[in-house]
Amino acid sequence: MACRTTETTAIDADVAQAVYVAPGEYDEFYGFMSGGYSGQLSVYGIPSGRLLRVIPVFSQDPEKAYGYSEETKPMLMTTHGFIPWDDAHHPELSMTDGVPDGRWIFINGNNTPRVARIDLDSFITDEIVEIPNSSGNHASPFVTPNNEYVVAATRFAVPVPNVDVALSELSEALSGTLTFIRADVADEMEIAFQIIVPGFNYDLAHSGKGVSDGWAFFTSYNTEKATTLLEVNASRNDKDFIAAVNWRLAEECVAGGAGRDVPGAYYHNYMDDRHVAVSEVKEGTRMITPEDCPGMVFFLPTPKSPHGVDVDPTGEYIVGGGKLATVIPVHSFTKMIAAIENEAFETIIDGIPVLDYEAVLYGEVENPGLGPLHTEFDGRGNAYTTAFISSEIVKWDIESTTVLDRIPVYYSVGHLMIPGGDSRQPYGKYLIALNKITKDRYLPTGPELAHAAQLIDISGEKMRLLLDFPTIGEPHYAQAIPAEMLIDDQVRIYEIGENTNPHAAKSEAEARIERDGNEVHVYMTMIRSHFAPDNIEGIKVGDDVYFHLTNLEQDWDVPHGFAAMGMQNAELLVMPGETRTIRWTPQREGIIPFYCTDFCSALHQEMQGYIRVSPAGSDVPLAYGTAGELTTVP
Repeated sequence: MACRTTETTAIDADVAQAVYVAPGEYDEFYGFMSGGYSGQLSVYGIPSGRLLRVIPVFSQDPEKAYGYSEETKPMLMTTHGFIPWDDAHHPELSMTDGVPDGRWIFINGNNTPRVARIDLDSFITDEIVEIPNSSGNHASPFVTPNNEYVVAATRFAVPVPNVDVALSELSEALSGTLTFIRADVADEMEIAFQIIVPGFNYDLAHSGKGVSDGWAFFTSYNTEKATTLLEVNASRNDKDFIAAVNWRLAEECVAGGAGRDVPGAYYHNYMDDRHVAVSEVKEGTRMITPEDCPGMVFFLPTPKSPHGVDVDPTGEYIVGGGKLATVIPVHSFTKMIAAIENEAFETIIDGIPVLDYEAVLYGEVENPGLGPLHTEFDGRGNAYTTAFISSEIVKWDIESTTVLDRIPVYYSVGHLMIPGGDSRQPYGKYLIALNKITKDRYLPTGPELAHAAQLIDISGEKMRLLLDFPTIGEPHYAQAIPAEMLIDDQVRIYEIGENTNPHAAKSEAEARIERDGNEVHVYMTMIRSHFAPDNIEGIKVGDDVYFHLTNLEQDWDVPHGFAAMGMQNAELLVMPGETRTIRWTPQREGIIPFYCTDFCSALHQEMQGYIRVSPAGSDVPLAYGTAGELTTVP
């Protein structure tokens, strides 16, 4: 499959001009790509493909001390304890009236079910909520048109509640949950309600919009409920389902008292006004079944093992990506409502009516490529679908369901992304293919190769490949937004006078050291180009030392770092006006240098200091100072 294709790598001057961003100029779009198994979110400029930032979300990041500093460690707390990693798959921009609004971007933790909210003024992870009664949070975090809810679902069906069950009896014990997370107010995300559904694998989701506003759609596979060798046993049924959920009806039913409260703790972690992460444990969720709320859930038969489910900008067309199917089925929302009203049901499963396939089908796209997965839209009546096996993007007309164009990609494309392509207002200029395999596209780097994104021009009738660029981790899915929507609101510094971190030292006069038994707190300041204090003695082997560092700078792009020799922790990177804390337990006596890790000035190399570590039980007094004179701590 991965044969080098020289004809498509010939970049002419016109193509180069299309992606060239001159030095000092900005890209047209921010592109946000999930890091997959890196657990992070990467930010790229589009069309240049330049990497701008990696935002730590679910994984510890020693570069930024995320998950290492005392202020950020609570962000990674779960009911399973401190989890330093996850598998981040789907970024999703917050929306107003079905259009990206530039406030936040959400992303899911696939392994230990969580959803994170990242603030787009600061590009910092501000909030993470754990999802109880779930496993394999893949169909997440897709938003409803005004962020009323972020939706999630169980990819791996499990018993609910999750209890010890013999594997020979597991199929009968499996359940799925569809979760609706309240997400319209910062720092107040919470599980609004969960819907118990049959124990299938729920794979992806998208919310309705326009005419289908008030509904959400989830794909499912493994309707056979197999628990072993799924590549064979989960592909036996000719059709699986898209679950159509009337979430406005569901919330009415919950408000009316339907369902029951199910015990179960979950964590809600958020950065408070002090820029300090807080963990709170919430207890219990409201669980409803389809029988509790008739008319809430319907199944749309969809061939075969559907993966993606995508809703066009009008909200009328619901596209299933049956990865083993030979066609792309396009369901009609209008026909779906008519089928419900006419009770055109094939059968009922666990209280959920299965609608007649022909009654809801608008049309089928023939010859869509092998392994159709995901579809996005350009806002001009065209849809674009990835074909994983045949490694191509297929452009087709929504109204006629006829294929218009196809372009090879390199290789094995999963998701694709058009800026705004899953919203009511696609920007329709570029398409990015997110490829799983690169083989011969870059210089080889041993057995592990970079994954790749490919930028494609979709402004004309024919698609045109513009650019390859490597990505970090697995670029599972992506979103993009015009840069002009974010640039002017960017946080540049934190006002030192507004620093409410309880351990802040807002001037060098406030720098000090305090001891309480074996616990030592060093309140240290940083400014070009020295620490205060920069000489410390009286630290003893085995002490628990907390360095509280405040960056006194009030200038954009002047962070300072801190690292000490042998510190079994990350470095600490502190933004202007911010306070961050790192813990150190010295293991041996001696002189320990520390220094600034971020090249901050012409005298950056001089920004350093010394700590004297004495044996445990010694009587060296605690003392500190800058410029030679030490102050002894009483």
